[in-house]
Amino acid sequence: MIFNSVFGSLLSLVMGYLLGSLPSGYLAAHWLAGIDLREKGSGSTGATNVLRQVGKGPALAVFLVDVGKGTTAVLVARALELDDGWQVAAGLAALAGHIWPVWLRWKGGKAVATGLGMLLGISWPVGLACFGIFLTVLSFSRIVSLSSIIAALSLPLLMILRFQGNSPPAYLAVAFAAMAMVVWRHRSNLQRLLAGTEPRIGQSS
Repeated sequence: MIFNSVFGSLLSLVMGYLLGSLPSGYLAAHWLAGIDLREKGSGSTGATNVLRQVGKGPALAVFLVDVGKGTTAVLVARALELDDGWQVAAGLAALAGHIWPVWLRWKGGKAVATGLGMLLGISWPVGLACFGIFLTVLSFSRIVSLSSIIAALSLPLLMILRFQGNSPPAYLAVAFAAMAMVVWRHRSNLQRLLAGTEPRIGQSS
């Protein structure tokens, strides 16, 4: 029984990482435009750079795949009947895979879409609320990075409100961890935002 539990836990982490490391943005840019996305624009393999370098359709497809990676990682852990902590760990493994994919020499995306997918798997009301904040800020600013950062900063509060102050410790911990990870991955964007040089949707990076 203990062996099965340990095996299931390790399996959820490995599968989470491998799901997250699926280089959807890189593959879309390589197949459709013949370019290495890591050498274009922001260098990120996420949907925003795909939008700027390849187009709207591929960017939407990459976004949906990246969301699915985070959600699937959590659902796999749940299907293995693991507890909240391991479900969260599997989701974080997917984020790590997206940011540091072994297939691309550890250079991936910023994990915003994959983080949203993880949230939808853990608590879909929090995930939808976070996405709503992202879209609201984006509609006014037309700056993806600013929208991502503000949505990430709202995560702990959304989690507290969702569970009326009684959030499972693992859920609250992942809210803070995801917030810190997204902000850290956007540190260069923050510098450009402060300098007033961060591109808006429709502008080149």
